[in-house]
Amino acid sequence: MESIASDLLVEVKTGVMTLTLNRPESLNSFSPVIIEGLKESLTKAKEDANIKVVVLKGAGRAFSAGGDVKRMGSGSPLGTYEHIGKLNELIVQMSKLEKPIIAAVHGYAAGAGFNLALACDLILAEEDSKFILSFSKVGLISDGGGLYHLPRLIGLNKAKELFFHAEPLSVDEAYKLGIVNQIYAKELFAQKVEAYAQKLAEGPSLSYGFIKKIANQSFGSTLEEVLEQERITQATMVTTNDHLEGVQAFKEKRTPKFGQ
Repeated sequence: MESIASDLLVEVKTGVMTLTLNRPESLNSFSPVIIEGLKESLTKAKEDANIKVVVLKGAGRAFSAGGDVKRMGSGSPLGTYEHIGKLNELIVQMSKLEKPIIAAVHGYAAGAGFNLALACDLILAEEDSKFILSFSKVGLISDGGGLYHLPRLIGLNKAKELFFHAEPLSVDEAYKLGIVNQIYAKELFAQKVEAYAQKLAEGPSLSYGFIKKIANQSFGSTLEEVLEQERITQATMVTTNDHLEGVQAFKEKRTPKFGQ
C-alpha cells in the first residue's frame, strides 16, 4: 500500500484502486494533501487500463467530517476561494473519470465529506453510518458540489430541507431517499465492499464508462441529444470484444470474461 504524505493511502489490487482518507484524528477532515492526493490518484486511474474501479473510504471512526471545524473562523476570503477551487477541480475530475467510483461510508459522512460521497457513482454504507449536511450550523452554504448533486438525486424541496435543517440522516433514511445504494452489517462491511467492487471490476468497463458519461451529461442535454449519443455510442459498442464475448457467453450459458 502506498501513502501520500500519510494523509491518503493508495492500494491497487485486482483491478480495484482503494483510496483511504487517513486523518483519523480529525475524522478524515480534508487537507490540501488529501485533495491533491485524490486528484493525483484519479489521474493514475484514468491512465491505467488495469484499474477498473475506484473505492473511496475513510480510516478510523468515520468516512469524513469534511472541513476541519477546529480551523474554521480564521480563514480569509482568498484562502477559502482557492481551497474550494482545488476541491472543485477534484469533484469535476470524479465526474469525468469514465470508471465507477464507490464511496464506502462508515461512521459519519458530514459536510463536504457527505458531498464527496455524493460525487461518487455509488454509495455503500455500514449499518450504523450517518449523513449530515452540517454547513448551516456554522453559518455556511454547502460546497463540494452538494448543491448540484443532492437536488438531482432526491428532488429540490427535500434537498433544501436537508440543507436548511442540517440534521443527521440515519443510513435507513438515506437509503429510502435514494442516497445510499446498499447497506451492510458492520462485521461484513469490508468484505461486502470488496466483493461489490470486484464484481464491477470484472464487468464490461468500457460499457460502464460510457453509461457514466452519457448519464452525467443527460441533465444538461435534451432527449434528442441523449438519444443521438446513445445511437452513436451503441454503433461503436457492437464492434467491441466485450460485446462479442458477452454474446458468446450468453450462447454458451457461461459467465462472460470481459476485458480479455
